[in-house]
Amino acid sequence: MRGPLAVLLALLGVSAAQFSNGRILEPPVPALCAQRVIHERTPDGKGYFFSWRDPATKSTEVDWLDGRNFCRKRCMDLISLETSAENEWIKKHIVNEKVKYIWTSGRLCDFKGCERADLQPVNVNGWFWTAVLQKLAPATQRDQNDWSETGGIGKPQPDNREAVQGGAPENCLAVLNQFYNDGVNWHDVACHHVKPWVCEENEDLLKYVRYTNPTLAI
Repeated sequence: MRGPLAVLLALLGVSAAQFSNGRILEPPVPALCAQRVIHERTPDGKGYFFSWRDPATKSTEVDWLDGRNFCRKRCMDLISLETSAENEWIKKHIVNEKVKYIWTSGRLCDFKGCERADLQPVNVNGWFWTAVLQKLAPATQRDQNDWSETGGIGKPQPDNREAVQGGAPENCLAVLNQFYNDGVNWHDVACHHVKPWVCEENEDLLKYVRYTNPTLAI
């Protein structure tokens, strides 16, 4: 995964930021990294921030890019559900804390270079966790992911429903809680929608800020 695909996906740091009004993917801010709020740590030591638990953000919902930028400024990134254990862990929090939905770092490859043969069809083979540059299993391999079996038009996810109905493409991955009476599962959602979010500490960003700010306790 650290070959040509990783190089291609690394470009998403620029591509994902190509929204309207000149919005960009923000770099980490050392002071905010040092002051980052951690609501829980898993046994492996990784820290997580839950937007609905923090007094400053508990009533706030943001679009996908704003969620990423909030996290990245703090040496974190939107959560990547790379393992079934982490997926089930966050789903339990969503259910127990009565959260309707959250953003993840999941993203559909939708920039120059995504026409590569191994990513076709993109809606099946082009999904990846942007925070860790890891490609998801093909969406058709239902035992290797947690895509919902239904959605707004009654089709298995990802279905790109909003684009099919004349709206924006559904290029971002959210976890929805019984939104279609379908359990707690993954859905493709247009990135401009607003939702609560979960940040996960990002080792690459932490290492970079520690290296460039050796006197700051990160």
